[in-house]
Amino acid sequence: MFNLLWGIVYVLVNFSLYLLCYRLFGKKGLYAWIGVATVVANIQVTKTIDIFGIAMTLGNTMYVSLYMTSDLLNEKYGRKEAQKAVWFGFFTLIMTTILMQMALYFSPLGGGDDEIQKALQSIFGLMPRLALGSLTAYFVSQFLDVKLYTWIRKFYGKRNQFWIRNNGSTMISSLVDTLIFCVIAFAGREGFTWTIWLEVFLTTYIIKFVLTAVGTPFLYIARDFKFADDK
Repeated sequence: MFNLLWGIVYVLVNFSLYLLCYRLFGKKGLYAWIGVATVVANIQVTKTIDIFGIAMTLGNTMYVSLYMTSDLLNEKYGRKEAQKAVWFGFFTLIMTTILMQMALYFSPLGGGDDEIQKALQSIFGLMPRLALGSLTAYFVSQFLDVKLYTWIRKFYGKRNQFWIRNNGSTMISSLVDTLIFCVIAFAGREGFTWTIWLEVFLTTYIIKFVLTAVGTPFLYIARDFKFADDK
C-alpha cells in the first residue's frame, strides 16, 4: 500500500516539476527535461518494486513525460522541433553511458572494497544493455509517436481534441516502446523468469497507459503557457 500511495505522490510531483520547468525556461526547458528524463528514467528502471504482489520497474513516469514533451513540442512548435528533441535525447543517453562506463574503470581510493564503486557498478554496470534497449525502443517509438501525432492531427486537429492526439499517439507508441525495451533489457537476465518478464511487460504498459491519461491535464495547462520568443 505504501508503494501505491507514494507512487501517486511521486507522479504528481514529477508532472508538477515538468510544468515548472517549462514555465520557467520555455522551449529550452523542454529540451532540458528531455535530457534529464532520459538519463533518470534509465537509472530508475534498474529498480524493481512490488505493488499488490505485482512486479514492476520504476522509470515509467519519466518515460511518459518524454512522450508528453515531444507531443507538446509538436503541438506548439511543429514536427521538426519534436524530432530534434528526440535526437537530443539520444545524444544525452549515449553521452551518459560512455562517460559513466569510463568512470567505472578508475581505480577507487579504497580498492575493490570501496562502497561507492560497488554502488556505481550496481547501477551503471547494467547501463550498456539498458541503454541499448532504451535507445532502440526510444528511436522506434519516439519517431513513431511524432508521425502518429501528425497523422492523427489531420483527422482531429481542433484545439479541444488535443487529448485525442496526445493519448492516441502515445498509447500506441508506448506499447511498441515497452515491448522492444523489455525484450532487449530484461529477456534472459539473471533473476528474470518468464513469469516476471511478462508481469513487468504488462504492468509497465498498463502503468504507462494510465500515466498518459493522468498527464493529459498537465499538458493542457502547459499548452496555454505563453512566451515572448514563441513563434
